[in-house]
Amino acid sequence: MRKALYILADLDDRDIAWLAKAGEVRSLAAGETLIAAGRAVEHLFFLTDGTLEVTSPKGMRLAVLELGEVVGEMSFVEKRLPGATVKALTPARVLAVPRAAMLSEFARDAAMGMRFYRALAVFLSDRLRTTSGSDDNEIDEGLLDTLSMAGDRFIRLIAMLERRV
Repeated sequence: MRKALYILADLDDRDIAWLAKAGEVRSLAAGETLIAAGRAVEHLFFLTDGTLEVTSPKGMRLAVLELGEVVGEMSFVEKRLPGATVKALTPARVLAVPRAAMLSEFARDAAMGMRFYRALAVFLSDRLRTTSGSDDNEIDEGLLDTLSMAGDRFIRLIAMLERRV
């Protein structure tokens, strides 16, 4: 859940409500593909239940994603086709937020866009530190200040989605 906290720590309650309203809850069966390498990704995904596996085109496991992970963020930022495939290891559920809707909302509400891109930058920085081995497993001090609030936001986001399922 640590990854979700990086995103939710910078967003405000209105942003969370907008994500819940604009997104669509998708259920995945074990083995079902969420993102296919080489195919366009039109959504940003928040993993709200289950486990996903990221694999290279040759089938090598690159990562296992759990509750609170954000998926599709690289294609969201770069608009490049993904180089990896993401499949459900277990039955899973994601909040799928359309990229086009997010960009439209950022144009309407520049402050939300600023909060989101800052949160995404912190999230990607943490991922790079973890991947490069320079992560000492400590949570950023800035995040510690908002950790409780971010956790509450994630719980509220899931509760909003549960009412829709």
